[in-house]
Amino acid sequence: MLGLANDTIFKVSKTVAETNLNKTTRIVREITEDEAEKRQIKSACLRTARLEREANTPAKPEATRVPKSGKKTPVKAKTPR
Repeated sequence: MLGLANDTIFKVSKTVAETNLNKTTRIVREITEDEAEKRQIKSACLRTARLEREANTPAKPEATRVPKSGKKTPVKAKTPR
């Protein structure tokens, strides 16, 4: 205890004042994080609604192709003039 001074034992650290740039950056981050959270919630709600709608709709029967009857008419070739 002989080498310690009173100011080294109870040293008070000064707080650094928040600059305008730091304040702006903090506010912008808060806004973007809030918007991202809202977007994720909205996407989750829309996803569950889509999955419920797909589960409740009956499956469509596959369309079968019916060939046309008759022969195709040949296409006339163009002759150069």
